[in-house]
Amino acid sequence: MSVATILAAVACFAGTQGSSQLVTVSAPPHATVATLSLWARRGTCWRRIAGPWQARLGRTGLSTHKREGDGATPAGTYRFGATMYGIAPNPGVRFRYHRLVCGDWWDEDPASRTYNSFRHVACGLAPPFRGGSEALWRISPQYRYFAVIDYNAHPVVAGRGSAIFLHVAVGATAGCVSLPEAELVQLLRWLRPGARPLIRLGIA
Repeated sequence: MSVATILAAVACFAGTQGSSQLVTVSAPPHATVATLSLWARRGTCWRRIAGPWQARLGRTGLSTHKREGDGATPAGTYRFGATMYGIAPNPGVRFRYHRLVCGDWWDEDPASRTYNSFRHVACGLAPPFRGGSEALWRISPQYRYFAVIDYNAHPVVAGRGSAIFLHVAVGATAGCVSLPEAELVQLLRWLRPGARPLIRLGIA
């Protein structure tokens, strides 16, 4: 193995202390196509164990000033939400898994007190929140499986963006990160809650 190959497979990333699993997503400014890799901790640095894979970003690329509806994917380092979701049955993830049913929404209304959260409304009823809120159970194949990227969550700030997911790819997204289904399922099965996994979205 050449020195260049070894260096490409081992890296150090600031702000990742306390975690032993890392997903990196890197793209040039304004690009909608990114490079995604999976990393396991190796001492104080990281060893790449899968990838690089091609991922898709929001239609306006990565942004350090994400706002609701701007089509951007928020740059930064984030945890994953405690629950993974999907229209399809659990593919074998280690996180808690919720199979979507009629009435499962993500509240994307900045005026709502439950902005940027999963909400269940009785099937057939209109939700009390508006904006671009998504009927999750209807969005296929994107939401056959997805993990929540814990952006704008602690605390939630109205208008800073919502529903940032890692989901099945069908092209540029509205601000999420997406992968082909086979690679996404491999990633979701690999993540372990006890490893305190992170996702790092960075401009190359």
